[in-house]
Amino acid sequence: MALAAATAMLGGCTTVGPDFERPRVPWLSGWTGGSLEVIASDPRRPRNGLMQEWWRNFNDPVLDQFVAEAQRVNPSVRIAGMRIMEARAQLGIADSTRYPQVQQATGEVLGVGEQRSGGGRDTSALTASAGVSVSWEIDFWGKFRRSIESADAAYLASIAQYDDIQVLMAAQVAGFYCSIRTLELRLRIARENAELQRRSLRITELHFRSGNESELDVQQARAQYLGTLATVPQLEIALRQTQNALSILLARPPGPLPEMEEGKERIPQAGLDVIVDMPAELLRRRPDVRAAEMQLAAQSALIGVSVADLYPSISLLGTVGLSATSVDGSPRILSGAVGPRLVWNVFDHGRLTNTVLLQDARFQQFYEQYQDTVLRAAREIDDASVAFAKTGEQITLLADAVKAAKRSLEIADRQYNEGLVDFQRVLDSQRTLFSEQDQLVASRGSQSQSLVAVYKAMGGGWEGARSRPVLDDATQETMGRRTDWKGMLADPLPPPGADALPTPEGTRP
Repeated sequence: MALAAATAMLGGCTTVGPDFERPRVPWLSGWTGGSLEVIASDPRRPRNGLMQEWWRNFNDPVLDQFVAEAQRVNPSVRIAGMRIMEARAQLGIADSTRYPQVQQATGEVLGVGEQRSGGGRDTSALTASAGVSVSWEIDFWGKFRRSIESADAAYLASIAQYDDIQVLMAAQVAGFYCSIRTLELRLRIARENAELQRRSLRITELHFRSGNESELDVQQARAQYLGTLATVPQLEIALRQTQNALSILLARPPGPLPEMEEGKERIPQAGLDVIVDMPAELLRRRPDVRAAEMQLAAQSALIGVSVADLYPSISLLGTVGLSATSVDGSPRILSGAVGPRLVWNVFDHGRLTNTVLLQDARFQQFYEQYQDTVLRAAREIDDASVAFAKTGEQITLLADAVKAAKRSLEIADRQYNEGLVDFQRVLDSQRTLFSEQDQLVASRGSQSQSLVAVYKAMGGGWEGARSRPVLDDATQETMGRRTDWKGMLADPLPPPGADALPTPEGTRP
């Protein structure tokens, strides 16, 4: 009879609350990428690059090594991996509600006795009892199914956040790497210009001693030389601080990285990879956008959990017990009970209804957060794209300016030696050359940084991590000794594209 009743109730189960629908972004379907579209349509742009491992387009083995290392050992990556483990455990907790929520075995053995005063007879005995209790709340309104749906979406969100950290690591490592190479080259240019100005200072000192020049030329040459030399310590400070930042990303102690002796003073250069997908699809595939969408789905399911609490809870109860005592002639008692139970919070004074409203308000907050995430992603793509394109135009102009400055200095030196112009023309030419050379190197570094920002904005660089273990062997061994994870630590992540949104009917295998 109990099985028949359970079957009948399960057959009539429903799922209350809203089913999740992918949020719409009204403007996204008509957005063509802005500045990214202009770059993508450039026929001169390389067409044979990589997108999933975009940093390899720079053809720099040291950079490749650093990105791979950071994506494995960085503390933020390891913490994101542990959040996946936490989400897996939470999903396991939610999934357990499919089965009877109470499955208890009880037992006790008691010694009892009486001691009577006035010559009465003392008595003592042992009593023993054992029993099994089962309570199964039927998921008549879909409360537990919604809980599983929410936990499943939260699990997917933790994976998307892990992907986002992978993208961030690749971009930050590449950004710091390009900064270091740029600073190395700026230091070389500063030292070369300081040496050039030092030779000019010597010439003016010789002319002054021979009475052919005034002291003004000497002091002006000295001031310019020392001013250029003073830029070196500031560049060295920036270089060391950037080296320290990169070391920390690689989970290493602060300091210079010996691997960077190879390729010193060479700024990585690459073109933008071919863009196959439309900008709208690029945005939706970004890990942070996917994470925001999964969080929205998880919150949507929690609305259903709260709505289910408004309806009666129907449970099946069953107990079996055996009790006996050591008193002579006492019977052994076998008892049992089975039947349904209904609990309905009829008078809650608004507690349950307002809980539904609370979950709905949180859902709307996540919805607005999702819209904001998509907007910010679009802005990042356009900002990085326009910076990449316009910095390329600036580099072309600065390269011509450097050529003109070098030629100007050659003419000024020759005319000064021939007595046709004063030394001020030489000083001006030297100052212009140093400024233009420094700007050219800085712009080349900025263009590389902008390219890194473009790839980061497009959300590239996370796919490779899906084929690697989430936790390294040492961490798996340590956690496995501490607690029994039953293989969950080594479970692989779903391949890219396989992590679909959860549905009310099922959960992730």
